[in-house]
This record gives sequence, structure tokens and C-alpha cells, in this order.
Amino acid sequence: MALAHTSGPTDVPLLEETIGENLARAVATHGAREALVCRHQGVRLDYAQLGAAVERLARALIGAGLRAGDRLGIWSPSRAEWVLVQYATARAGVILVNVNPAYRTEELAYALRQSGCRMLIAPERFRTSDYRAMLEAVTDQLPGLERSVFLDTDDWTSLLDGAERVSPEELAERESGLRPDDPINIQYTSGTTGFPKGATLTHRNILNNGFFTGELCGYTPADRICVPVPFYHCFGMVMGNLGATTHGATIVVPDAAFDARAVLETVEAERCTSLYGVPTMFIAELADPEFGRFDLRALRTGIMAGAPCPVETMKEVIERMHMREVAICYGMTETSPVSTQTAAGDPIERRTSTVGRVHPHVEIRIVDPETGATVERGQRGEFCTRGYSVMRGYWNDPERTAEAIDADGFMHTGDLAVMDEAGYVNIVGRIKDMIIRGGENVYPREIEEFLHQHPDVMQAQVIGVPDPRYGEEIMAWIEPREGAELDAEDIRAFCRGRIAHFKIPRHVRLTREFPMTVTGKVQKFRMREISIAELGLTETETA
Repeated sequence: MALAHTSGPTDVPLLEETIGENLARAVATHGAREALVCRHQGVRLDYAQLGAAVERLARALIGAGLRAGDRLGIWSPSRAEWVLVQYATARAGVILVNVNPAYRTEELAYALRQSGCRMLIAPERFRTSDYRAMLEAVTDQLPGLERSVFLDTDDWTSLLDGAERVSPEELAERESGLRPDDPINIQYTSGTTGFPKGATLTHRNILNNGFFTGELCGYTPADRICVPVPFYHCFGMVMGNLGATTHGATIVVPDAAFDARAVLETVEAERCTSLYGVPTMFIAELADPEFGRFDLRALRTGIMAGAPCPVETMKEVIERMHMREVAICYGMTETSPVSTQTAAGDPIERRTSTVGRVHPHVEIRIVDPETGATVERGQRGEFCTRGYSVMRGYWNDPERTAEAIDADGFMHTGDLAVMDEAGYVNIVGRIKDMIIRGGENVYPREIEEFLHQHPDVMQAQVIGVPDPRYGEEIMAWIEPREGAELDAEDIRAFCRGRIAHFKIPRHVRLTREFPMTVTGKVQKFRMREISIAELGLTETETA
């Protein structure tokens, strides 16, 4: 039996250039082709227009005093300005810090403070979120934040006007000093320490990952990629935006946040050839009561990722949405993100039961979690990956970086996997107790640390339980303090507005004891078993 260790093809070379250099080539080659369509804003830009808008904003950022290596945060749902900021920061050498638009005051303050952001760009409001008010509530915690720019206000106009102070030659001089291995993006992932960790990614990391993901989808300038997944996540900004612009394809944004009907309308109206989503998005689209009236025949491919995919959902996407070449991708933010991907030519059985094979220029192996030795194919172990896609490290956190990336350069994912004889990988579980809720990675420790701030909570333990819509839902077991009057709604009310909505426990169980080992450690697997039985839940079959 062969060892579970393999490397991807290298016949197509890596892109050894910055994101700005790559975009300049796309603009020169595809100038009149549509580059970006944001239907909810009525924005349509061809490559020449996108290039001009990005250049103006890049000059404006330099005019605002931002130096190469400075950090700029963006806290916004998906909109055209997000794309402009992504490419403009790359051209100016400014590190873009993605702030989840669902973050609330405590999470926002931590991300901006930990990364040292000098500027923040955000809308004033979105739906029920008052971003200006939340920022004002924590401003005193952010001495390093020098400027806040709110979209659709004079702030944004004033920022852009600053471009006049910086010549194209000054921008070119700034760009001449940038290198592909420079860090250009920080994305926060929930941490088991109770605080998010800032995965620091380079031009080389994300430009190449977007490019090769698109290569395996067979993208050409004729493709129109519908991107309903959020830009703050690698799925949107790397696989979506960079996957498109590295191929001269079109980015199509249906709405500021996911709406199943808007996706269906957009795919039909824009004749999209590719559609992205986590499984819950595809489930919602298929369940739309008017699904049958939409013409989706232009669809050819797409990507489903971010959470385990129910087998029946995958089959329906292929048959009812005409996505005969749809791919499954597996990865994590720390690996830019994709490490494995199914191919268009893979048989349906492979595309509904595995996460594909190793990506180009990437090396993967499955190791025994205890010994670190590579296991044989067919045996389970921890999925590890090495190559250009592995992050530079966690921002200002060498200790956590050393825990994640070993001395040989392999990123340890914490996921349990099996590799078969042909090199296809199946993810079978997680070593860590991370919860994946609708494509969002949630670490119980972070929520537990927060819940322990409640004056009536003696102990909190958080687990994931099966959910047919989101894959998993958050459940908190709470031991109240003696004499405290506490119920489930009290817990949820304590969370609202202070942590992201997807981290708020859907299920709460008040208890006086937890299942324990003889050494006093909480047995979370037993909590999960008990909760599944009490709530009448069942596990969902997944690919």
C-alpha cells in the first residue's frame, strides 16, 4: 500500500508577479470586456474602467499617507467598492485587513487593534447593522486608527479627491518596490485561544490560488462568475475576484449579502456560466418556490466549498442547475485557501464523495496525529499541506504560527482525512473541535470565553450539533451560578450585538453537571451524543 503523500502537477508555472502587475496585464489584454457587474448597485465596469478606478484609489491611498506595509481595514458586505479597495491596496502595497461584516463591537476592536489598522473603510449602515455607531462605541480602544472612511458619504469622495496629490509616476515608483512575497492581506479566523488569529497572506499566495482554482474550472475570458459568497472570505476575494481577473473573466455580484432569489435572477439575466456557494446557499436556491421559472442553462461550472456537501444536494446542482462541471474544493484561510479540488472530468462518484485531488504546486500528506508519521493510503490521519499557498504566518503571533506550521513547512489543518489509491481525499472529521456553520469556521473556545463574561454563568461549554440547513449549529451547555435566574433567551440576548450572529448559540442547555473523564476533562463527544438524542437530531450524509 502506498503512503498518503502526493504533490500536484507543475507543468503550468506559478505566477511570479504582484496582484497589481497581473491586473495591469488583464486590463491591457481585455480592456473592453466586462470585468465587474454589481447588480444591486447598478455598477458595470469593463477592464479598462476597473483599471482606471483602481489606479485612482491606489493614488488616493498614497495621498492619504498610507505607506507600503501599513494596514487598512474593510468592514463591509459585498459591493463594487470592496473590489476596488482589494486591488488598490495591492497596487499601493497596503495590507488589506478583512473585517467580517457580521463582527460586532468586541470583535471589531480586537481585529483593528491587533492588526494595527491606520484606516478603516465601511458603509454607515447595512440592514440592521449601524457600523458608524459600533465604531464610535470602541474608538477609545483604537489609538492607532487615524481615519475612518464611510462609503456613500463625503468621506469617500474626499478620499478619492486625494488622488490628485499623487501622480501616476509616484504610484509606479511605489509599485516598483513591491514583491510577490510581500504580505498583502490579513484574514481573521476564530482561534481556540478565545481570540481570532490573523492569517497573513502574500500576493503570491492568493494570486496563484485564485489562478489555479480558475484553471481547474476551465475559465476563459468568456466566463461570467456569479459570486454570492462574501468578499471578506477567501471564497469571495480569492476564488471569486482573483479567479476571474487572472483569466479575463467577469465578476458578477448579485447582492450585498446572500439572497437566493437574487442569485437565480442574476444567473438568468447575466447569463452566468459559473456559480459559487456553500452548500446552504445551493440548498436555498433549489428550494426557491419559483425555481422552475428561471433559465439557468448558461451555467456550466461552479464551486461548492466551505462546509461538507450533502450528496443529494450535489446531484441536484448538477441535474437541475445544469452545473455538469461543478467542483468541490477543500482548504482553509491559512492556505489561501484551496488545497484540493475535483476536476470537471472526474466521475460523479468522485465529485459526490471526495474533495478531489491535490492542487497544482501543492504537496499534501496524511499523518498520524500522535507520531507525525505519514500513514498509508486508506488510513485516516491529519491532513497536512505544504507549498506556495501556505500563509506567511499569523500576524504578530509567532507562537500560534509555530503550532500550525511545522519545521518542514507543512500546515497542520486539524482535519481528519483519508487518501485513496488514486489520490482522492475524503475529509472524515476534525481533530480540533471546530464547528463549521454554513461555511463559517467557529471555534467553541472563543464563544466559551465570551459567555464566561456573563455574571450569572459559572461554566460554559460549546459544541456543534447537526443541522439540516447549516450543516452544524451552535449549542451551549451552561452551568448557572448558584441562585441565578437564567434561561436560554438571557444567553442569546447577552450575545446580540457583541459577537457575530453566526456564533450566537441556537440551542442552550442549562445543566448542573457535564460528562467528564476520570481526570476531570469535559467529554464534548458525550455532550454531542446527549444533545443529539435530546433534541431529536440526526446526522446528515455528506460528501
